[in-house]
Amino acid sequence: MDSDDALIGRLLSRREVLGLFGAGGLALVVGCSSKDSQRTATTGAASSTQTPASTATKLASAASTSVPSCVVRPELTEGPYFVDEKLQRSDIRSEPSHGTLRLGAPLALTFNVSSVGTNGCVPLEGATVDVWHCDALGVYSDATDPSFSTKGQKFLRGYQVTNGAGKAAFTTIYPGWYQGRAVHIHFKIRNAAGAGKTFDFTSQLFFDDSLTDQVHAQAPYSQKGQRTLRNNGDDIFRSGGDQLLLDVSKTSDGYAATFDVGLNMT
Repeated sequence: MDSDDALIGRLLSRREVLGLFGAGGLALVVGCSSKDSQRTATTGAASSTQTPASTATKLASAASTSVPSCVVRPELTEGPYFVDEKLQRSDIRSEPSHGTLRLGAPLALTFNVSSVGTNGCVPLEGATVDVWHCDALGVYSDATDPSFSTKGQKFLRGYQVTNGAGKAAFTTIYPGWYQGRAVHIHFKIRNAAGAGKTFDFTSQLFFDDSLTDQVHAQAPYSQKGQRTLRNNGDDIFRSGGDQLLLDVSKTSDGYAATFDVGLNMT
């Protein structure tokens, strides 16, 4: 797990994000976590008078109905367990070699991917979204570690391609934990950027500690015992994880979460 503590990338500043828009006059939601209030900034032609608050609110509301939420997120380390399996599937719970599902609380995870640029925030179609994470007992597939060896297996791995709305949806399970890390999900977004260049964005998703306590008190998670690290003790979480917390809701058979991410592909 040596490379799992090497941080990469950074969160764009508010000024840098607004600079991408120039004078486009389009509302932008900047780097908000699920527990923070949204900060919306609008730009437009210079004026000798300030725009009334009510007018600004209407402009922001109109823009937010015409484009998806464009949320700039921090890039975090890939970690040691990424394998480009080229396994296109939405339900990543099973081991493809024999079809057995990895046990755990079902989690429906949806990504809304947007491109941020001078034309504003638009859905990013055709992007490859990879997801991988450990199982309820902290084990990754296709990896060798002092506590396990799963080479050749592919459970809890897969990718989807975003549709015209920039959406990619997965069915997985709530992750377990392992020594040295808070509970998390890895993801990578790749897209052909043209002129022989490829865009690659890698980061991690995190969970509210109180919810994880509830989930991990149940089987099969409880077999692992009490986790040793919470979010505020994880160096990687402290480098931007509050911008990457999933807003998880309860469903009839498990949990669901939607994650919005805006990417600067220039």
